[in-house]
Amino acid sequence: MALVGRISRANNLMQKGMKPVFAQYGLEFAEFDVLATLCRTGAPYELTAGGLLRSAMVTSGAITNRLDRLEKKGLIERVPHPGDRRAIKVRLTTEGYDLVNTVVEAHVENEARMLAGLTKTERAALDTGLRRLLVSLGDTDLG
Repeated sequence: MALVGRISRANNLMQKGMKPVFAQYGLEFAEFDVLATLCRTGAPYELTAGGLLRSAMVTSGAITNRLDRLEKKGLIERVPHPGDRRAIKVRLTTEGYDLVNTVVEAHVENEARMLAGLTKTERAALDTGLRRLLVSLGDTDLG
């Protein structure tokens, strides 16, 4: 029970520690996650809405809300899928690409700050242990 409690508390504190960094750029973590996922795909920085949905592991309503907010901010655009008239692709705009690359620097610095209490060896051991735990719980995304 203590270990599960510590994992949960660490998650809550990490989320709280990340919030101000994203807020500086007018984003929430979930929005940044969509932008970063699109950026990681490489040019032309697009995925189907279904691909984003699988990546985010949230409900279709939640991903639609995220996409609506990002589209209103001009950070993504929805474009027709050339091979399937029923599907759409979600693509980073130039503004979205520039923003995510700016935010990722601040985010990585913030993560390093939050993990500074652990040695390199401790971080590696924690990473290994949490990867194994996630796989045992059915998580297949080892990114």
